[in-house]
Amino acid sequence: MDIRVLGQQYYSYGNYLRGFSPHTIKRYKNCLDLFQRETGVIEVDQVTPEMIRTWFYKGRTVRGWSAITFLTYYRTLLTFFKWCIRERYITNNPVADLERPRKEKRLPRRLIKQEALRLLEVVYNYPYRHPYLRFRNHALFATFILAGLSRQEAVNLKLTDVDVVNRSIFVHLGKGSKDRIIPMNERLREILMRYLEERRRLKKTCPEFFASYPQNRGFAEEGIRLLVENIRKASNIRFTAHMLRHTFATLMIEGGCDIYSLSKMMGHADISTTTIYLAASVEHLRAQISKHPMSAVEGSIPIDEGQSVG
Repeated sequence: MDIRVLGQQYYSYGNYLRGFSPHTIKRYKNCLDLFQRETGVIEVDQVTPEMIRTWFYKGRTVRGWSAITFLTYYRTLLTFFKWCIRERYITNNPVADLERPRKEKRLPRRLIKQEALRLLEVVYNYPYRHPYLRFRNHALFATFILAGLSRQEAVNLKLTDVDVVNRSIFVHLGKGSKDRIIPMNERLREILMRYLEERRRLKKTCPEFFASYPQNRGFAEEGIRLLVENIRKASNIRFTAHMLRHTFATLMIEGGCDIYSLSKMMGHADISTTTIYLAASVEHLRAQISKHPMSAVEGSIPIDEGQSVG
């Protein structure tokens, strides 16, 4: 059976029966297309464990894949071939015995509070060609930083999902294809209300919360990507939209948010995923180290300036 034909069947299965997000289906398609193109394999039963090992080996040694990239491709192919076995196209999973690298435990890149504040200032004061863009873009970046939405979640956000009266944002099938509700603080509420007033003034009626200009339709993901690039140049702050999600999480920890509540707001399936922000927050760790019972011992022995401690 042609692996490309099986791929199309698997995408439909994932979309209609498993509820895969468009992002997940795109990841499967990119991985299978890359594998098929670089190996030249056509029939699924031609795939062997040796072919798999060779492809992954070249990925690590020649193409410089990170451990995360390696593991992403591994999980994608493993799941696809499991489905092929279940549908009786093959009998053994060629990926099953592949040795995997250990995932690097890198701290998430994020902005400190002062950088986040400056970024919001630059977004608001940027020389836009229309006032609507000022309020919409300020609301968009505030949603990233003050609510932790991802770029895709912001694109999918509907007007009816945002309740400024009760100060809540409903994220439909967001992270991990799960619904979640994120409360909004007063500052975000004020920013969103100001944007909604401008939106009503321009008679925007599209169902998407963040509307394009001048068309009456949702703000596309590509538009957000270009906006981020322009603001990055104007602010001279190196960031991505996903970094702003990390910024939200780290600032919440520094502000005293408990890890369980933050996990719910981030949409993490496993609370251990959220705990990485504990290590990413220097301020949080500094506050915790001060709790050492000997951190402020009275009558500690002073050291004379001329006294050697070597």
